[in-house]
Amino acid sequence: MFTGLIEATGEIISFTPGAGAARLTIAAPEIAGRLRTGDSVAVSGVCLTALAIEPEAFPPRFSADLAAETIARTTLSRLRPGSVVNLELPTPAGAPLGGHVVQGHVDGTGTLLALDSVSQGAAASGGSLTDGQADGSRRDWVLRFRLPGSLMRYVVEKGSIAMEGISLTVAGIAGDEAWIAILPHTYAATNLHTLTPGMAVNLEVDVMAKYAESRERAEPGKRELTVEYLLANGY
Repeated sequence: MFTGLIEATGEIISFTPGAGAARLTIAAPEIAGRLRTGDSVAVSGVCLTALAIEPEAFPPRFSADLAAETIARTTLSRLRPGSVVNLELPTPAGAPLGGHVVQGHVDGTGTLLALDSVSQGAAASGGSLTDGQADGSRRDWVLRFRLPGSLMRYVVEKGSIAMEGISLTVAGIAGDEAWIAILPHTYAATNLHTLTPGMAVNLEVDVMAKYAESRERAEPGKRELTVEYLLANGY
């Protein structure tokens, strides 16, 4: 499993369609040397298996095969050479869970509507400064996106959602739109600063919401989540 705390970003080198699986090759200087063939790695929220790892290449890189389900459900096949992706290695057993439980199983894609800067202490100009202004003011961001109807029931205000593999908190919802507050570090250290309105983004809803729905279907009327239930189901 992952936690949605992005370790590094990489760039798409190539996407090669195949008769079966397609192959994606990613420049990953910060993590390629830590990968072994068969390792799991989350690429913009999609759990993939690392293959053809070349830590000595320029730039260091790895590849991964994309099944038809991955191509249909995520944005990975739409990316072009140079596109920036978020990278995270699995969380070791016993390590602190800093974000939330992210499986790397993308549920679907949403649409980025806006990513607006909100400058505290100075007028926001929409520029590229991310870690503060010359006058000492702080610049945050508000990201608005549209949810597919199939995922609406799993998303709640102040709940967790993984977007492009990033663990984020939903600040508000109105109809099929939601918004998230983005801190300067998250904006600068992930691929969010490369996205533009209209782009599709990978979404994974909180698995807890899906388990709660599954239990309701199996045992109608028993909506409460107890400590005993959570322990019995691995939480």
